[in-house]
Amino acid sequence: MRVDEAARSAVFWLGRQLDPNPGTVLRFSIGDASEREEDPTFTAEEVAALIDGVDLTVVHENVVRDALQASVDHARYWQEPDGTDAAAALPAVRDALRRVARHLSTALPDPAAPRGPAQFAVEWTPLADSAPLASNPAATLAEWTRNQHEEETRAARERPADPHARYSGTWWSVPQRLLTTRSSILDALELVEDSLGWEFATIIPVHGTGRTLEIQSPQDWADQCRTYPMEVTASRRHDWFRVTGRDGRWLMPDWQRMTEKWDAVHLTTIGYLSAANRLIEVEAEYGSVIGGWGPDSTIWLTDVAHESTQPREQWTRPRNDWRWTKSDPKAR
Repeated sequence: MRVDEAARSAVFWLGRQLDPNPGTVLRFSIGDASEREEDPTFTAEEVAALIDGVDLTVVHENVVRDALQASVDHARYWQEPDGTDAAAALPAVRDALRRVARHLSTALPDPAAPRGPAQFAVEWTPLADSAPLASNPAATLAEWTRNQHEEETRAARERPADPHARYSGTWWSVPQRLLTTRSSILDALELVEDSLGWEFATIIPVHGTGRTLEIQSPQDWADQCRTYPMEVTASRRHDWFRVTGRDGRWLMPDWQRMTEKWDAVHLTTIGYLSAANRLIEVEAEYGSVIGGWGPDSTIWLTDVAHESTQPREQWTRPRNDWRWTKSDPKAR
């Protein structure tokens, strides 16, 4: 869609046909207003043929990064897939996209690259207002575990068991207050789910070593759900049903118990693309969802990552633009 206007238009109109909440399209034209122009229609096969015809030699890294940023920003774990998601899931379209996937897997930097020791944390504040790094992960995890159990007990008592009920609650599957880092400054700034449009950010260089679990596939996540199971059926039922369409029981990993073996957990870019925001089958009775965790992102479970000796940096971006630049904090 980023490099071919015909494909972009076809995906838009097919997605509109499939979208459960398509909204309204306004048309402006010169002429007789009584002659209403009908919306174009496309079949999955026609969209697939247009994708097959896209010249992939023009799909360079900057184009892919632009598309990845938009995809991450539009990740939603609390409502049904939109029309574009539905179009991309059609068998004919999926078959056409395999050629694109093969091109990306060979033409771009390794999306399965493991975590390195040099990392970056981000605070969405000006440099002068930035705070110390998150610390004492043991206490944070203990509080998180306690809160999860309390919420699950309360949800089982108070929320309806019908997954169709219009109820929304906690949807993420990772602790939110632990230190989280990225391998690249631009990834930390640009690849953010459900961005709130921040215009200032402080980049904090971090150095971290230790036992790191690499999540590179849905199976890697499912393995952790089986090894360290935490049931979250009552608290996640309604949101995860809307996202996946699955009516059943739900698990996510017990992150506190994972510290028995791991110091950090790294979701690679290929792990994100293959597993996040979709149903992960754990076993016949249980499913799971990776929610609230960006690509190439590391969550630190123990106190083995620390701020490095490099200085913090302030970055800014214009309103309604996702491109960040390093700035002079004195020039506010």
